This record gives sequence, C-alpha cells and structure tokens, in this order.
Amino acid sequence: MNMPGQNIYILTADGDRELFDPGKLEHSLELAGASSTERARVLAHVMHELRPDMKSEDIYRHAFQILSREAVIPVAARYSIKRAVFALGPSGFPFEQFLAEILRGHRYKAITGVTLTGRCAIHEVDVLAERDDVKIGIEAKFHNDPGGKTDIKDVLYVKARYDDLKDSSFPDSRVGEGWMVTNTRFTHNAIHYAQCAGLTLIGWDYPRERGLLTLIEEARVHPLTALTTLSESEKRQFLDKKIVLCKSITSPHVLREFGIRPDKIDRVLQEARELCG
Repeated sequence: MNMPGQNIYILTADGDRELFDPGKLEHSLELAGASSTERARVLAHVMHELRPDMKSEDIYRHAFQILSREAVIPVAARYSIKRAVFALGPSGFPFEQFLAEILRGHRYKAITGVTLTGRCAIHEVDVLAERDDVKIGIEAKFHNDPGGKTDIKDVLYVKARYDDLKDSSFPDSRVGEGWMVTNTRFTHNAIHYAQCAGLTLIGWDYPRERGLLTLIEEARVHPLTALTTLSESEKRQFLDKKIVLCKSITSPHVLREFGIRPDKIDRVLQEARELCG
C-alpha cells in the first residue's frame, strides 16, 4: 500500500507528470460536500490503488465510484462537476447557455447569441452580459478534450473583436469590456498577452481562487449533466431544448413532459433538489 508520504508521480489531463497531492484530492472532496468520514474512506481507497504514472482520470473514477457506492449521490454528482461541464458538448452551444446561467447567478444580465456591429465589422457574440451599467462581450471557448488549452491565437482574435466593438458607432453595440471564458486552461503566452492587453480571461482554475469552478459553486448553478440518475440520452433531450441546469428540472411535470419513466421520476427529483440545494 502506498502511503501519502511517498513520492508518487501521476499523469494529468494535460499529459504532464506531477507529484500526487492527497491534500488536493481531499480539498476537492470537501468542496463537493463529502464528510470527513467519506473523505477518509475515499483517500484510503485511492492510496491503496495509486501507482506511478497513474492517470488523474483513473484517480477521479475511483473516487467517484466510492462516493456513488456509498449512496451519497448528491456528493458524487457535485464531485463530478468538471466532467459534467465537458458533457455539455460536443458543440459549444450548451456551454454558452450554462455560462449565461452562471453570470445570472452572479447578478449579471446575460443573453446568448447576439449580433453586434463594430466600427469595422459585424460580430456574433456568444454571451452579452451587463452589470453596473458595464456591457461585457464574452467569447465562450469550449473544449471537448480535458487536455485542450486555449492559446494566444484565440486571445488575439478575441481582443481584436472587442476592440472593434468598443469603438462602434452604434451605442447598442458598444461594449465596455471583453472576456474570454474556457472550460479548460490557457497557455502561458495567452495569459501573459491578456494581462498586458487588458483582456479578462477565465479558465477552469484561472484566475486562482476565481476560476470557472469557483464561479459555478458560488452561483450554485449545477449543470444537469452532473445528475447520475439520468441517462446520457435523457440529458441530451434537455440540452437540445436549451435546458442546462438541474434546478430547471425539479418539477415532476417537466420530467414527465420529457418522457422520463414514472418509476424513475422520484429519484431524479431527489438528486436534483439535493444537488441544487
């Protein structure tokens, strides 16, 4: 059995090797709502299975299986939030809808799929947000691959787009800020350029303590793809109708309308209410 003090390197989703940190795993379990007993049980299991160059995805799977098997379904669902965001794909449209819901949870007005006219060109804006009289144009960059990174080419393009909109001759098309939000990470060059150019970047864990995961948790807006009681095809039905939040399906009427089996409705409702609560 490998003990926490041993130097075990694992493979991250980016393909990098890093020292396994049991404290990091315990912290993610704590954020998901796992009790100290549940965290200790998961850590003991993971440490027993840990091998050099084990993939972080395999570590996650072991932890998720333990949480699910111990009947702490809402904790298991909340722990799987990153995978749930990836499950919004393969297209980026549900991610844009979800991003708008996150912003509404932080008291922004937000709409998706807006066409604005800049000084030099017409632009399709993924999410247009507004708070405190500041209008923000947001590019949502969705990756299906957990190891995918948004690089400087994308950031340069977004910077040029929102500079054009800032100088628009049409007041309704004018934006005060430009943001780029991704469900993975940015390259170092992209971050360095954005910091210099005044473009706001939000990645899964960037900026530190204020990344996408933090915004999701604070807004308490969990994607319905986090629910373990719905099948993949059932989740897709909701996403196709632009329903992306688990709190949007906490009604028996909605579930019946989408053809969820009567004998399954109570379990789905219980998980959705506990996860969203």
